[in-house]
Amino acid sequence: MVKQTILSAENDYKSLDIWLTDNKIARLLLVCDRSLSFLTIKDYFGTLPERLGVKVVKFDDFQPNPLYESVVEGVALFKRENCQAIIAVGGGSSIDVAKCIKLYSNMDSSQNYLKQPILPNNIPLLAMPTTAGTGSEATRYAVIYYEGVKQSVADESCIPSAVLMDSSALKTLPLYQKKSTMLDALCHALESFWSVNSTDQSKAFSRSAIEMILSHMDGYLANDDVANTVMLKAANLAGKAINITQTTAGHAMCYKLTSLYGIAHGHAAALCDKVLFPWMIQNTDKCIDLRGEEYLKQTFHEIAQAMRCSTPEQACEKWDTIIAGLQLEIPAASQEDYQILKTSVNPTRLKNHPIQLDADTIDMLYHRFLSK
Repeated sequence: MVKQTILSAENDYKSLDIWLTDNKIARLLLVCDRSLSFLTIKDYFGTLPERLGVKVVKFDDFQPNPLYESVVEGVALFKRENCQAIIAVGGGSSIDVAKCIKLYSNMDSSQNYLKQPILPNNIPLLAMPTTAGTGSEATRYAVIYYEGVKQSVADESCIPSAVLMDSSALKTLPLYQKKSTMLDALCHALESFWSVNSTDQSKAFSRSAIEMILSHMDGYLANDDVANTVMLKAANLAGKAINITQTTAGHAMCYKLTSLYGIAHGHAAALCDKVLFPWMIQNTDKCIDLRGEEYLKQTFHEIAQAMRCSTPEQACEKWDTIIAGLQLEIPAASQEDYQILKTSVNPTRLKNHPIQLDADTIDMLYHRFLSK
């Protein structure tokens, strides 16, 4: 696993100055979304040419769910400007674009990058997440779209070598976005914990993330600086966990909810895991984790302990209380919607899930949490 350097925003981003100097960066590509204009760090980049002699080349010509063509433009700009490093500032889309620019920057530009073997490189990549949720800054995965089809790009070398955690970036987020991104991190930690791919290390990351999120949830939602910083760290740890294990059925089930009903990804994932968790506890006899049913039962107890509950059943009740307290909308589904949903699940992610799921069970689970 790539060892990440964690930088802070203290003393006017002094640690970022040191990172740029240590890496001998004279020209950098800044991959950012349009939220940059609202962030404190905007002024930092404005002073870099004069203070450190670093030219900043900005690239923001991409959209949420970024297109392959945008990445190609970013690679061309990186090469044309002779940039030596990449800094990504933004949510998951900005970080994913930056990862792909790094991966493709030493590949053959006359051929489709997606059809070439990835050639790892040592271009410095730093990420500053502006939400505490996706964990993209800690994973080897990136998502872009080519000809309307989602493309998953994966390679260890695209994991940022450094992460800048700036709690001020969370100050201006709308409350709903703060709730949903927090839930995304919590679902990452939860699903990684019970994944068939879990390891002692991934469980340690998940455990710490769950404990940090639940302990600082109220402060984070109230925009407390300390809690915001802790939430950034928790999201990073949850990202490290899913980098090892990948996500499971909760995420596989949630994607279509976002397109059908326009709810945020973390909101959708939380609704799915809310019904999955208790159903799994009641159906451990269907365990497909090679470590066995007793191992899975023990895992559920470990999750409960991380949530400061005595039993897995109490942990499920606590999850229900959290969702209710956040006052999240539960979409109303039609019978046509249920038909669409039960066939929308990505089978690949079901391979990571520790209990066997079939189409009828998935349909039943959707019916359990969607209002009629």
